[in-house]
Amino acid sequence: MENNKISVGLDIGTTKIVAMIGRKNEYGKVEILGLGKAKSLGVHRGVVNNITQTIQSIQQAVQQAEAESDEKIVEVTVGIAGQHIRSLQHSDYITRPNPEMVIDEDDIDRLINQVHKLVMLPGEEIIHVLPQEFKVDGQGEIKEPIGMYGGRLEANFHVVVGQVSSIRNIGRCVKSSGLELENITLEPLASANAVLSQEEKEAGVALIDIGGGTTDLAVFKDGIIRHTAVIPFGGNVITEDIKEGCSIIEKQAELLKIKFGSAWPGENKDNEIVSIPGLRGREPKEITLKNLSKIINARVTEIIEQVYLEIKNYGHEEQKKKLIAGIVLTGGGAQLKHLKQLVEYTTGMDARLGYPNEHIAGNSDKEVASPLYATAVGLVMDGLKRQERKRRENDAEEAKITATETIEPQQTKADGPIVDVREPKKERRSFLDKLTERVKDFLDNAE
Repeated sequence: MENNKISVGLDIGTTKIVAMIGRKNEYGKVEILGLGKAKSLGVHRGVVNNITQTIQSIQQAVQQAEAESDEKIVEVTVGIAGQHIRSLQHSDYITRPNPEMVIDEDDIDRLINQVHKLVMLPGEEIIHVLPQEFKVDGQGEIKEPIGMYGGRLEANFHVVVGQVSSIRNIGRCVKSSGLELENITLEPLASANAVLSQEEKEAGVALIDIGGGTTDLAVFKDGIIRHTAVIPFGGNVITEDIKEGCSIIEKQAELLKIKFGSAWPGENKDNEIVSIPGLRGREPKEITLKNLSKIINARVTEIIEQVYLEIKNYGHEEQKKKLIAGIVLTGGGAQLKHLKQLVEYTTGMDARLGYPNEHIAGNSDKEVASPLYATAVGLVMDGLKRQERKRRENDAEEAKITATETIEPQQTKADGPIVDVREPKKERRSFLDKLTERVKDFLDNAE
C-alpha cells in the first residue's frame, strides 16, 4: 500500500520536461519529494516531433527525480497540450425509459457516452467531455441532476478535442522511456488545479499559462470549467524575435529576455545599453534596453490579444458570464517583468501571478513553488486525486461484498424473482481513463 501513495507528474513541455514526485502529508497538502528536469529537444509548440530525443529527455528528468527522492518511478500522469487542442460547446439529451425512477449516475454516463459518439474531423479524438449545466424536462440551471425525477435529461457540454496521432506519440514516448501511462490530463486543467483557489473558480477567472511553445487558457465560472484553448505561441517566439531583431544567437537572446527583458517599454531610459560579446573575435554588439522591451512588448501584446479574444469568445462581456476574479498568469513566461501591468492594461481585467504554493506542504523546496512548475504540480495532484478515488471505490466494493454475503439467505423467495437492490455500483470512469486505456491498448498492439 505504501508504494501506492506517491504520484508522479510528467510535464512534457516545449522547453523543458519535468518529472515531479509527490505524496499527500497528514494535513492533506502535497509534499514534493523529488523534482527532475531536462531540456526538451524533441517537442515543438507542445507537440512531440522527435520521439528519440523526447525519450532521452524524459529518462533524464525521471532519473534526476528518482535520485533526489530515493523513490522508483513506475507510473506517470502526463499532461497534454499543443496547438492541435480545440474545444467546442455541445448540447445533447437522452430520453429515459422510466421517468418514475430517479436519475442516477448511469443516466449521466449514458448522456456523456452519447457525446463521445459525436463525429469529429478525421484524425481527431475527444479528450474530455465536461458537463456544464443540466436540464431535466426543460427545467434549467441544474448543477446536480442525480436524485431528481424526469423523462428527458439534457446538458450543455464543454468538449475538448485533440489529434489522435499527437496523443499516441506522447504515449509512445512514455512507454519507450520504460514507464507506465497512468493517466492523460489536459495541461491547462492541471495548472488550474495547482494555482487557482475555489473562490476564484466560483467568481469567474481565466488562467493563462504561458509556456515555451504554447499559451494555455482555462476559463472557470461558478466553479465549473467553461472554456479551454491552446494558443500556439509562447516564450520561445519572444526569444526568436529578439534574436532576429538584434541579430544575436539564441542563447544570448534568451539571457537578454530573462535578465533585462520587460513587457513595458516606457520603463527604460533611452541611454540604458547592454553590450553583447561578438562571435569569434567580432566587435561586441550594443543593444538599448528600450529597443529590447519594444520587441518583447510587440510579441507579448499579440499573445495577450489572442488570449483575450478567447476570453471574449467564452462570453466574458455578458453580465452573467463576467469573470470577477480576472486573470491569473502562470508558467515560465509569467516571470517576465511588468507582464501583469501589460495584461491589465490590454484587457482591463485584474491580474495576479499564480504560484502553485496553495496546495504544497510548507517544507517543500522553494524552487517548486515557481510558476514554472504549475503544470507539474497540477499533474501530481491529479494523480493523487485519482488514487484516492480508486481507493475509496475499492473500499466501497469490499464493504458491499461483505454486506451481500451476510444478507444472502433471505434472497430466495418462492413467489418469483427478487430484484437485489444492492447491486454493486458501477464506478463512474471519466472519459480520460477510457482514453488512457485506449492509448495503452493501441501501444500494446503496436509492439
